[in-house]
Amino acid sequence: MRLCFLVEEHYRHDGMPNEVIRQLTAWGHQVDVVRPGGSLLRMAEVVRTGVHDAWVLKTVSGGPGLTLLEAAAATGTTTVNDARSIRGVRDKALAAALGSAHGLPMPTTWAVARPELLAEVPDSEYPLVVKPADGSSGRAVHLVPSPDRLAELLPELAGEGMLIAQPYVPNAGTDIKVYCVDGDLFATERCSPLHPDPAVRERRVPLPAEVAAIAARVGEVYGLDLYGVDVLLGPDGPVVVDVNDFPSFRQVPDAAARVARAVLALAGAGGAALPARSGPAASTTTTTQIVPGASVPPRPLPGGSAAAYSALPLTIPAQASAGAGDGA
Repeated sequence: MRLCFLVEEHYRHDGMPNEVIRQLTAWGHQVDVVRPGGSLLRMAEVVRTGVHDAWVLKTVSGGPGLTLLEAAAATGTTTVNDARSIRGVRDKALAAALGSAHGLPMPTTWAVARPELLAEVPDSEYPLVVKPADGSSGRAVHLVPSPDRLAELLPELAGEGMLIAQPYVPNAGTDIKVYCVDGDLFATERCSPLHPDPAVRERRVPLPAEVAAIAARVGEVYGLDLYGVDVLLGPDGPVVVDVNDFPSFRQVPDAAARVARAVLALAGAGGAALPARSGPAASTTTTTQIVPGASVPPRPLPGGSAAAYSALPLTIPAQASAGAGDGA
């Protein structure tokens, strides 16, 4: 196969996706790498129909890579993940509306175009987590304990574009990152970006059945095949605080080969969802679990387009309290 990887400068030297590219090349496939943030691109040449079997995106949320992926998709090129699905999770305000509308345990979410409008959030909702709607890798995530502190942050928030705010979820200082790759789910525990602690090391952990079911449902709701889900275990149960397309897959065993196989399967199927696969039986003694039955094949966005959800209200009725868990 011939594949095109869109890789932002931010990830130029990262293991993901470079290890995947090396694996695909070792298997005899041709991989072209385009760096959308550092290239003069003649658009008609970039998206020529039929040149590649599939395009794969690994870029920061606010970069130009998604525009190129969408241009390729418009010509009929297969993309991994589906370009509309990526848009649906990279806009965190849209992701909150879409997830809540489809029954995911999402936090109450306010969205504002100007940071001073956050002053209208009721005092009773503090502390708040405030972050850019197009943020990634924990960029500009703030824990705001009080309205007074919000006022102090306004100059810093002014350059971040659209913002979202969510009530903070009390937690133990760690969150669970669930990765979906090649139809299987893997869980890791890591330090929350709001509670940095050098003593907390990222590690594989058993995947609770309730969290596994939520993670599988995330793939269905957003139409994703390769993705990560940040989950906080709050006092009222698990809460989804972030969804990432093509994350780092850290701590996933044999991650490069697994992701490479998934990319080839999706490219060969024209972007159709991977079939469900069951892993080993769940065990309370293993540090990595693949939960049988949890790997539900994702479906396309309901209605066929993320744009259909742009009119959903962005102040979502609370189903659970929120935390902050941006990350790769």
